[in-house]
Amino acid sequence: MHWRYTLRILGIIICFSGLSMLVPLAWSLYSQDGLGPVFLLSIALSTGLGLLLYVPFRRQRVDRMSHREGMAVVALGWIGCGLFGALPFYLSGSFAGFTDSVFETFSGFTTTGASILTNIEALPRSLLLWRSLTHWLGGMGIILLSLAILPLLGVGGMQLYKAEVPGPTPDKLRPRIKDTALLLWKVYVLFSALEIALLWLGGMNLFDSICHTFGTMATGGFSTKNASIGHYTSPYIQMVITLFMFIAGVNFALHFKMLQGRLRVFGQDPEFRFFALFILIVTAIISFTVWGQNYQGLGEAFRYSIFQAVSITTTTGYATADFELWAPLTQILLFFAMFMGGCAGSTGGGIKCMRIMVLLKQAGRELTRLVHPRAVISLKFGGRPLSEDVISGIWGYFILYLLLACLAIVGLSALGVDVLTSIAAVIACISNIGPGLGQVGPADNYAGIPIPGKWLLTFCMLLGRLEIYTVIILLFPGFWRK
Repeated sequence: MHWRYTLRILGIIICFSGLSMLVPLAWSLYSQDGLGPVFLLSIALSTGLGLLLYVPFRRQRVDRMSHREGMAVVALGWIGCGLFGALPFYLSGSFAGFTDSVFETFSGFTTTGASILTNIEALPRSLLLWRSLTHWLGGMGIILLSLAILPLLGVGGMQLYKAEVPGPTPDKLRPRIKDTALLLWKVYVLFSALEIALLWLGGMNLFDSICHTFGTMATGGFSTKNASIGHYTSPYIQMVITLFMFIAGVNFALHFKMLQGRLRVFGQDPEFRFFALFILIVTAIISFTVWGQNYQGLGEAFRYSIFQAVSITTTTGYATADFELWAPLTQILLFFAMFMGGCAGSTGGGIKCMRIMVLLKQAGRELTRLVHPRAVISLKFGGRPLSEDVISGIWGYFILYLLLACLAIVGLSALGVDVLTSIAAVIACISNIGPGLGQVGPADNYAGIPIPGKWLLTFCMLLGRLEIYTVIILLFPGFWRK
């Protein structure tokens, strides 16, 4: 482990996290909400520590960054950004304590959207903007952004990219990793600008349009309103957000190819077809279930159903209705959708559609082997055979996901949280969704979770955002040895 080089990169990432607070600082000074000194102090502390890590080792270079160093930088970088990003919340006095501040910040950067706030609208707008900005930065990845605009990271960027980009197989669009990162961010910014414009034209004020776009494109779910998107009764606004949640749940490499004129790329991608079909099936079942019970018109039932199906499947977590008031069938379908997640290479969380497809194919292959024991069956995805390394990696991820989720559920239950809330809260956090069931349902929040439980759920958020391996590997002593 090249510690000096690792600390150098870590310092750059923390500096960038601090400098990103200049955006809410500018808004604070513009609106004169009195939080300018809070943001200035937060920026000074973040950039100060970042420079302390960077300056002594600024001349450190390595021929090639190893996988271990890449994973260490990503995991430690996210932890550092989460802790220092909590400073504005904590120093402003708007949160009950440091635990709540850290919980909210990690929920933002990991694009989970789980909140401890009981009155969101009472928060100053500069804090609301920082809260939403953590979503937008975390959506495509702080470290991916660093690769795009900070050539100071030098060689070895692919190791960071593999550890950072959500999904089992990162799609490299250009020979140089910096160019790949920059292309992905251009697509991300383009769609963000388009959604802001459409929401603004639909009657949402500019500030709320920006904040809700940050939450949508990052599949995060932080809203500026207590009732989330349910605050807006406009079908136009709800459908625009539905569309962009769906877009954010799709592999961004496909969006890039589409913008190049390859319009058939979506239909040719098996993961996209699986993702879209799953949402259509869930939407259809929920629509016919709530039609006549919760909503009189089929069109209204469809609008609320597709919004919630897309929101939960893409792990955004926005809500237009309290789905705990819907029939049990709809709730269990949305609960299963929590596990699914978006496509690999999207900003969504969850297990990811590609992994679910490979696991189903593997199960089918094993059943076929029972009938034809001597058959040699290769597992294919998109017409190309998958290596056994990829398959075993997906199995390992799935087992770790279930094991760690079960342990977290037991831990939360031991703190006195009821069974339904424990299960839903852990799945909602490790899948980076936000709202769950029980005491953490769409009409509730995480304020009632005990302090140790909030730290446990914060760890679950980090596990989910960094796809488990990047975090868990740091706990093995062998990782740090030569």
